[in-house]
Amino acid sequence: MLNEVWAEMDNQRGRFWPHVRAMIWEKAEELFMAEQAKTMDFYNRPEKCELREGGYFHQAKLIVLRDLFLQKKSLSQIIEKKDPKKSA
Repeated sequence: MLNEVWAEMDNQRGRFWPHVRAMIWEKAEELFMAEQAKTMDFYNRPEKCELREGGYFHQAKLIVLRDLFLQKKSLSQIIEKKDPKKSA
């Protein structure tokens, strides 16, 4: 999914945050469900306000943005290794 976000960014300017925000909500829901699995036997889909109040949105935002940064960083390092003349 991260590769899709970067490819989409190249094709359409100004489309970064809508995709990233969707990834953040998805990750926040995953974090919520993982915690619920530890404590409860049933699963209710959380509302966005629950995810924000419980800190899941903030935690997910940090995770997703860190992953995007690391992916971009690794891609730029791969490009530099292939053609160091262009990066200079």
